[in-house]
Amino acid sequence: MISLSSRLLNHEYVKEELERMGAKVIDFHGTMCMVKFLIKDIKINYIYHTNRNNTFFLERTKPYVIPMGDFDTEEDILEIIKIDFEQFNNAMHSKNFDEFIEIDTNITKLVRTFEDLFLYYNVSKDNLNEIRQKTEDILEKIHEVKNSSERIYFKKEPYSFK
Repeated sequence: MISLSSRLLNHEYVKEELERMGAKVIDFHGTMCMVKFLIKDIKINYIYHTNRNNTFFLERTKPYVIPMGDFDTEEDILEIIKIDFEQFNNAMHSKNFDEFIEIDTNITKLVRTFEDLFLYYNVSKDNLNEIRQKTEDILEKIHEVKNSSERIYFKKEPYSFK
């Protein structure tokens, strides 16, 4: 019973901290939470839920969907949301922000479209190889751009460039 009470206290603490940051928190009986921010006209939303092993899975659902991973505690979730929220807040000052959102949304659509292609159609090996090459080209270009761009955020290391 003590661990359950402790978990509920931590849950309430995290909800209060998120609300202090300006979020609207929708709690589904302590098993799933929706966290919603509105900065200017941009919605930044997250969903996290408790896994069977009492860890948590977090994903950002707006402005585009991206899984953010599994975390041991709700405090870990709070820290990741704080960092992500801060990064979006900073990024919104870029004159290229709308284009960034558009490209990322298209990349998300690309993943779903590719999955539909493969699950619904008999795709030839040649076509798959051509798609593979194009995706490798895009990844290579992203790394080239990263290497020629100034880093602006240092509180956390990026997931993809390790």
